[in-house]
Order: sequence, then structure tokens, then C-alpha cells
Amino acid sequence: MPIDPSAKIAANVELAPDVAVGPGVIIDGPSRIGAGTRILAHAYIGPYTTIGQNNVVGFGAVIGHEPQDYAFTGEESYTVIGDHNLIREYVTIHRGTKPGSATRLGNHNFLMALSHMAHNSSLGNHVILVNGALVGGYVEVADRAFISANCLLHQFIRVGTLVMMRGGARASRDLPPYCNIDDTHTVKGLNLVGLRRAGFSREQIGPLRQAVRLLFGTRMNLKLAVERVEAEVDLTPEVAHLLEFIKASKRGVAFGPKNSHDQDQDF
Repeated sequence: MPIDPSAKIAANVELAPDVAVGPGVIIDGPSRIGAGTRILAHAYIGPYTTIGQNNVVGFGAVIGHEPQDYAFTGEESYTVIGDHNLIREYVTIHRGTKPGSATRLGNHNFLMALSHMAHNSSLGNHVILVNGALVGGYVEVADRAFISANCLLHQFIRVGTLVMMRGGARASRDLPPYCNIDDTHTVKGLNLVGLRRAGFSREQIGPLRQAVRLLFGTRMNLKLAVERVEAEVDLTPEVAHLLEFIKASKRGVAFGPKNSHDQDQDF
């Protein structure tokens, strides 16, 4: 078993036979780590952590440590990591706050250096967190979202599928699916690059573009904008998903730019 002799692994840790553990790594138990996973030097894996198969945990990363929450008093809570994730150096992922709750990372995600997942947050699949991106407590990030460098996600918000946040953007409102986000939860148009890379056809993109233009191209009452979309736009599965996301919001949804003639947008 490729385990460096300087690693410290608790007796109640379950390691698949081919897990690689680098020098200075600390793994507290109970925890479980699946086949093909590599844990690089000086990483820390906390108790009640489950890590799936074929993950890479980078140098100095901290996975499953106690949450940064005054309400936490040492209860048993969890961190659940899926398969094929690349977790780079000094990433931090904290376990849940409430007893029995969990922080969850899906499959095929890429968390770059110094990014952070707070307690009870969740990332879906194929999500990218760029260097320094901060995901607050209870935030839900859907599949294929791209959170650029130094972006800030306030606790309890939702980030829709294929959202693209530009570097340094911040949000305390829900970010609607398929959209580019900049500044303070401001929709700057449709994420055309992400949609095309994900294999969306012209027939799928056209109605979405029309819907996003009506919803966010000009600031207006969002309920009225939704009604316009329902009346004027072909309700494809993607448009329906966008509208359902908006209707389900509890924190409010991002809005369009104040200046409808802003050149840095794609409506």
C-alpha cells in the first residue's frame, strides 16, 4: 500500500487497498476513502468523511474539518465527496453544522487552489471553482457552473446549472441557470460559450436567449417578466427549467444591468 511512513492515520479509517497517502498527511476517523484516490503531502482529512474513487486531494488541503460556525458544538456531522474530483492545494471543505447534516461534493468537479466550501454547502457535477472562490454555508451549486476567481457566494443562495460567474463577482441572490453573472448578482446575458461547450443546439439556445432577454434585458417586475416569457416564448425544457428556478426562489433572483445599453452583455 503506497502510504508514506510519516502519515498519521487513525485506526478506524477505511482505506481501499490502492489509496496513496503522501508525507505528513493526517486522516482522522471514522472516515472512508475509495479506490484510486491520492492524498498529497500535508493534507488533513477530518472525521466522518467519505471520499469516493479516483479523487486527488492536493497539498495542504483540509477536508471535513469542523465548520466555522458559532452554532457548532461538536455534533456528529459529515462530509461526502463523490468520484473523480480534483481538489487542489489548500482547498478547504468543512463538514455540516447540525447533527447528521452534511457538506456534499458530487463527481468530476475541479476545485482550484484556496477555494472554500463552507458547512452544508453542495456542489453538483462538473463544477469549477477557480482560485479563491468562496462558497458560503448552505449554498447549492448546480451542475456545470463555473465560479471564477475570488467570487463570493453568500450563504443560502442557489446557483443554477451552467451559470458563469465572472472574476470577482458576488451574489446574495439566487443566480438563474444558463446565465453570465457579473458585479453584484447582475445578469449580463446568456452563457453562450458554456451552452455550446455543453452541446446545446441552436434550437435549444434560441428560446433561452429570448427568455433571458425578456427576463433580464431591462429591469422590470420579475413576476410580470415571467408571465411575458410564458406567453411569448417557446416553453422548451430549458426555458421551463429557468422559469421553475425563478419561481422557487426564496431569497430573490439576480437582476439585469441598470443600463440596458451596457456593451458588456449578451442579450
